[in-house]
Amino acid sequence: MSATTTRPRGRLFFANPGPTNIPDSILKAVAHHSVDFHDADFIALYDECVAGVKRVLQTEQEVLMYTASGHGAWEASLVNLFSPGDRLLIPETGNFSESWARMAEGHGLAVTVLPNEWSRGVDIAALRAALAADTGHTIKGVGIVHNETSTGMVCPIAEVRAALDETGHPALLLTDTISSLGCLDFRMDEWGVDCAVGGSQKGLMLPTGMSFTGVSAKALAAHQSAKLGKHYFNWSVMMNRRHKGFVGTVPTSFFFGLKEALRLLEEEGLAQVFARHHRLGEAVRRCVRHWAGNDGPRLFCGAQGRESDSVTAVLMPEGFDAEAIRRTCMQRFNVSLGGGLARLNGRVFRIGHLGDLNEPMVLGTLAAVEMALAINKVPHGKGGVDAAMEYLAG
Repeated sequence: MSATTTRPRGRLFFANPGPTNIPDSILKAVAHHSVDFHDADFIALYDECVAGVKRVLQTEQEVLMYTASGHGAWEASLVNLFSPGDRLLIPETGNFSESWARMAEGHGLAVTVLPNEWSRGVDIAALRAALAADTGHTIKGVGIVHNETSTGMVCPIAEVRAALDETGHPALLLTDTISSLGCLDFRMDEWGVDCAVGGSQKGLMLPTGMSFTGVSAKALAAHQSAKLGKHYFNWSVMMNRRHKGFVGTVPTSFFFGLKEALRLLEEEGLAQVFARHHRLGEAVRRCVRHWAGNDGPRLFCGAQGRESDSVTAVLMPEGFDAEAIRRTCMQRFNVSLGGGLARLNGRVFRIGHLGDLNEPMVLGTLAAVEMALAINKVPHGKGGVDAAMEYLAG
């Protein structure tokens, strides 16, 4: 089937790890007429939404918002907390830790990357040793990706905080929650996170374009002496505005959608949301483990207990192209999968199982992938979808 052939009929099965499916009720809420963002009714809505985001972050700290993707919130975290030449320690987790490190270097920060195998994630012992060796406390911040979207692996943030505490290191703890918030349990205050970076387009089920940072009192104190240049993302300016964020026009439509997203999450209950993501993620993993038979595709994540409940990266057998599977799924079955990023391009495809998702949607995606493996003559263990169904029916 050529790329120019009309797309198959029926609804798109969107199994990308971000952006994610947007519920119809959120789409309708976002389609709201323009309002004056200084109006008392909108300010009440704004405050309600900020309070809701704090509940999802599990924090009582400040939340600052931006009209930007998650990369914008990354940049806000860097320019507001550090000065030229400050040293950051960024444990290697995958494509997104590398991107954050490159951004920091672009702002004149001295970045030390703690090497780790992408398939195994952060080595907590090595992190603890690096912090202990920094007796002069030259490391001003540790930047960690909670859920590495490129590899399908989660990092134990509580253990990162423990490493800082056990070594008596005062560095700020910055955490990317973009593909974990609203999907996996995240406890900003309990885990001692100083800056949590989040985005609208994944677990919060909104369109791309709004992001935010949860900021601790310790981080706000550090901000007072930060010398990196900033204007649009300047927290001092934002903190003096009625809307704590948005140096410029507030994207009012997003807040009508965010209110509905928070309602959906809290109506289900956060504990139940996390349990649903684990259940669907485990079904995908059981399917992939079945495919791994006959030297077939396998889970990229090689660290048991660190498998992500929001995205699974599937490593193809040597000599087979992951992009061929993605093309077949889209062109034959109207199923959209995520591709491999950076060094994993062509080697893995990614199945997103986050946000507005249920069992039939996951099973439909897995069935399409299993057919694509057969069409492309990729060796694999048969019956992966059956394994997923057996688990979900249990």
